[in-house]
Amino acid sequence: MDKPRNQLITEKSIRLLQQNQYTSHVDSKLTKTEMRSWIEQIFDVKVEGINSSRVRAGRKTRLNSNSAGGKKMIIKLRSNSFIPLFLN
Repeated sequence: MDKPRNQLITEKSIRLLQQNQYTSHVDSKLTKTEMRSWIEQIFDVKVEGINSSRVRAGRKTRLNSNSAGGKKMIIKLRSNSFIPLFLN
C-alpha cells in the first residue's frame, strides 16, 4: 500500500501551511489511523488531527489527460512540530 503519493500544491494548501497543516494525495485505501502512525514514525512529529476526502477523477479533454481520482488528506500538526520536506 502506498503512503502519501505527493504533496498537493494549490492556493488553499499553501495557506494551510501557515496554519501548520500539510496536504497530500494518498492511496485511496489508507485510513486516518494508518496515516497518523506513518507520519509520526517517519518524521518524528505529533499529529493533532487529520481530515480526509475522496477526490473524483477529472474529465478527459483533447488537451488535458485524465486527472486521477483518489483521496487527499490534510494533516494538522501540533504547534511545535513541522515537516521539513514540505514548503514552509
